[in-house]
Amino acid sequence: MSSDVVTRPPESVTVTVTRRALPGRDEEMSAWVQAGQRLAGGFDGFLGAGHVRPGPASQDWHMLYRFADERALDRWQRSEQRDWWLKSALGIVQETRVEKRTGIEGWFDEPSGRVLSTAVPNGPPRWKQACVIFLAFAPVNLAAQAVLLPVVGGWPLPLRVLALTAVLIPLMTYLVLPFVTSRLQWWLEGRPGPWRRRRRHAGRP
Repeated sequence: MSSDVVTRPPESVTVTVTRRALPGRDEEMSAWVQAGQRLAGGFDGFLGAGHVRPGPASQDWHMLYRFADERALDRWQRSEQRDWWLKSALGIVQETRVEKRTGIEGWFDEPSGRVLSTAVPNGPPRWKQACVIFLAFAPVNLAAQAVLLPVVGGWPLPLRVLALTAVLIPLMTYLVLPFVTSRLQWWLEGRPGPWRRRRRHAGRP
């Protein structure tokens, strides 16, 4: 008697870190963040990194880096390169919050956790999140149906669903949803559209 063992593929891991730079150290902070991203990029399983500031006057820097799985992340976190990089920031930055996420979760919600500065604003309304997911999913689903149905149309229903799901989930997780949310971030946060900001700057003397 044999038994089949079903193993789940490893989920990618996204780590978000908020650090506060000391006043007057913005240039050093920017160089330090970019150096860390370059170092992490040399490790197997590294999928990308980025950083953003709420505004030019803010001392908070929100950093994000993503690895293919927990093992890849652990190699980076235990590395001598990361240890050296962290030590090089002494006197420049203060770590305030770290959160780890897996898979598709957390594209919209603000990170939770202990915050040493001001309170974190709430995430965008659920109806806006639903609209963005619909805008991302509908065309991808339509394209997948058009491309795959001629191939799998004669398969049993469970196999057809499995094939479509296997294609759609990676596309949504790694490509489509990050792309759409980044383009509509201004709307999710209730800020003016890019064209309004360009018009406002163009009208200044």
